[in-house]
Amino acid sequence: MKMELIQPFINAADAVLSQGLSGTTKVGNLSMEEDAYRRKGVAGMVALTGDIEGRIILDLEPQTAVRVASHYAGADLPESDGLIKETIFELANQVVGNAVCALNDQGFHFRVHPPMLLTAAEGDKTSEDVEALMMCFETSLGNVFMNVALRHNKRRMSDHATVGL
Repeated sequence: MKMELIQPFINAADAVLSQGLSGTTKVGNLSMEEDAYRRKGVAGMVALTGDIEGRIILDLEPQTAVRVASHYAGADLPESDGLIKETIFELANQVVGNAVCALNDQGFHFRVHPPMLLTAAEGDKTSEDVEALMMCFETSLGNVFMNVALRHNKRRMSDHATVGL
């Protein structure tokens, strides 16, 4: 996995979280993981296909998810509120959307798929085993975890190379 693919997602998450939560963020632990992803709580996954393929997971512990959703709603929400899931989706969409703009400016073409909800109740981990960068963003409302697993689609990239000849 190349850092030039990941850095736009780190920058986008930092900007979206610090602006949306009206505070500073700090990038905490960074680690490479080769095992399947183990969710912390409420997670939204966005898949990418095209020149770059893979997935981005934005994951919040249940209490952090409630605090973040309550912040956006402007009122305290119960843990069961549907706005919590929608807030996680919106955050994931904003992070991926900002990163996609930066990658499009670099000439990459791909499709962003709608977010899917992953919860701890659905099992301990995702089924696919891929190398991914795991990072934690420390915010005033709790930790937000982002797991990025991306790779160049070699077939798509070779198609672009032959078109340019």
